[in-house]
Amino acid sequence: MAFKVFVDGREGTTGLQIIDYLSSRKDVELLEIDPDLRKDPRERQKLINQSDVTFLCLPDAASRESASLVTNADTCIIDASTAFRTHPDWVYGLPEIAPEQRDLLKKSKKIANPGCHATAFVLGVHPLIKAGIMPPDYPACCYSITGYSGGGKKLITAYEQLHTPSLDSPRHYALGLVHKHLPEMTVRTGLTAAPVFTPVVADFYKGLAVTTFVHTRLLTKKVTPADIRQLLARYYQDEPFIRVFPFDDANNLDNGFFDVQGCNNTNRADIFVFGNPEQMAVITRIDNLGKGASGAAVQCMNIHLGLDEATGLV
Repeated sequence: MAFKVFVDGREGTTGLQIIDYLSSRKDVELLEIDPDLRKDPRERQKLINQSDVTFLCLPDAASRESASLVTNADTCIIDASTAFRTHPDWVYGLPEIAPEQRDLLKKSKKIANPGCHATAFVLGVHPLIKAGIMPPDYPACCYSITGYSGGGKKLITAYEQLHTPSLDSPRHYALGLVHKHLPEMTVRTGLTAAPVFTPVVADFYKGLAVTTFVHTRLLTKKVTPADIRQLLARYYQDEPFIRVFPFDDANNLDNGFFDVQGCNNTNRADIFVFGNPEQMAVITRIDNLGKGASGAAVQCMNIHLGLDEATGLV
């Protein structure tokens, strides 16, 4: 018997990609909504409560509204907005963050899908704090470079149809240092204060890499880049979607340059450590539409339904 799945907000980038992941699967029946009724609360409520899993691919306020429509205790909600990512009643949809996370995802009917920048940052930093090497009050600084698809339809249109010379160069944004992913970046790593974070959007469709800077003099003990790499490799050694690359391997770079798009069209996260005994850079690379959004949501659905979590993903 196929699992019934509804995508509330299927017109956006994340919703469309979830549909793309699921449309060819024989174990999933996609519930369709009449386009004229896609904003009708009654019709949405009906489909939500008919489903085994509903993905919410909506702005925060609309996600909260849809979540409030659930009356079927067997319906699992996987929300892709920022509305519930630090809420204590919602399980964070990053299976790799802790050994018990998959069990929580199986049991919960409320799953908050992580943000793209947050996913990359948390994967690189959380193990260091959990191991006690990076103190919780560490003054973390990081930046992310990302493809323009992360900005949704409006930004995609700006780059692909209304392209002006100003879009040729990478562009910093959120320079008030209050990006919407900061709360989960703080809570889900175990930091006591938000990192200083600047995202940068560039003229390519998708691909993302978050670079976190590490001053070894501020850590709790003396470690080398190779030590940090080994710690991360041990932490993720059994994870099917995470690869921790060898330290100081020339194959990590393309003629000395880092390839931000190396995980595109996958649900992988690649982690690298660069630097020297005084300063390091931990870089986590993902596809912002894959492990950073739709792929992660499908992975959480698979886990919740008791399926192989890699089903339909690469």
